Amino acid sequence: MYITMLKSKIHCARITEANMDYEGSIEIDEDLMDASGIVKYEKVLISNVSNANRFETYVIPGKRGSGCIGLNGAAARLGVKGDKVIIFAFAQIEAEKRKDFKPAILLINDDNTIKKVIH
Repeated sequence: MYITMLKSKIHCARITEANMDYEGSIEIDEDLMDASGIVKYEKVLISNVSNANRFETYVIPGKRGSGCIGLNGAAARLGVKGDKVIIFAFAQIEAEKRKDFKPAILLINDDNTIKKVIH
């Protein structure tokens, strides 16, 4: 049997841009993607701490080192520049392996740099 577990979390990043004239997705700085283990086109759940919106989309890489967290397409209506968001990615793992599984959790500074990584 497989269960769904948290794989990656980027905690309290700030939205840096919202662009409705795009086909959709969330753009994430590649440094944050690498540190969290989130990959291009991966499905993620976004929780907007500032307005309580929750939605799913897919990830596209943003400029490395830019700190960008950009909402695109319809998602751009669910947050504005400066809002704090939590980005979650999940994985299916064998139930027997759950006790040894450790997600990558990034705690983020206000400028979207990494404050701390928890594994």
